[in-house]
Amino acid sequence: MKQIERKPSWLKIKLPTGEGYTRVSRVVKEHGLHTICSSGMCPNIGECWGNGTATFMILGDICSRACRFCATASGKALPPSDAEPAKVAESVKLMNLRHCVITSVTRDDLPDEGAQHWHDTITEVRRQNPNTKVEVLIPDFNGNTQLLDIVLKANPDIVAHNLETVERLTPSVRSRATYQKSLSVIAHIAKNGYLAKSGIMVGLGETQQEVEKALSDLAAGGCKAVTIGQYLQPRGNNLPVVEYVTPEVFDIFKAKARELGFKFVESGPLVRSSYHAEESAKQSE
Repeated sequence: MKQIERKPSWLKIKLPTGEGYTRVSRVVKEHGLHTICSSGMCPNIGECWGNGTATFMILGDICSRACRFCATASGKALPPSDAEPAKVAESVKLMNLRHCVITSVTRDDLPDEGAQHWHDTITEVRRQNPNTKVEVLIPDFNGNTQLLDIVLKANPDIVAHNLETVERLTPSVRSRATYQKSLSVIAHIAKNGYLAKSGIMVGLGETQQEVEKALSDLAAGGCKAVTIGQYLQPRGNNLPVVEYVTPEVFDIFKAKARELGFKFVESGPLVRSSYHAEESAKQSE
């Protein structure tokens, strides 16, 4: 499949600059933290870091899976760092965050897939930052509800798990994860009384009807917040972009999601999972 060469005007990105960006960058570097902002090559890093927000990535920067859309490195990872929960919590305090987002690589190699480390990190962030909202973007834990419950018992404010793409494309886009398993994770989150959130990429060859079906499936599982953004090929060995979806189509997706009952919707070419996360918490209450 041939990749589209020219990006449209609505995908132009401002280079990261400014005092806020420099400050957040310094905290991340000094504390040896991993962020999905940088490892995921997020196009909004300038805006988010400039506003003093960042999405922390725990459990290292090596993923046990190799999803074809993702820029995060895959392979054999180091054991989790016992010091990481405190480092993340201290950094949240230094950045004076009102809303903290935490995600992780997938760790199929660990006996509990990192669930206890997740629990410890959320607990320590809450201990050091009692007034900060905590949003987590978790892997699927292979659909193991016992492991999911270890994370949930730390009582995060928002629990996100990304569906990523439509059902037909899931086998060619994601590694090991399945469409139905992700829906079951979302349903388990919602059933336990937590605000469930998810994200979808477009531009991989899906149809508008397939996106609307995915939104409908998420809504049926109790998902209340959703992000929809343009897939951008991070590296040459990742999947190529099939289509640059126009802003007008993103507006159609947003209207459909609202019609389905989602309380918070961010739909646009540069939208990513944690984009405007603090606003999603406020609007979804």
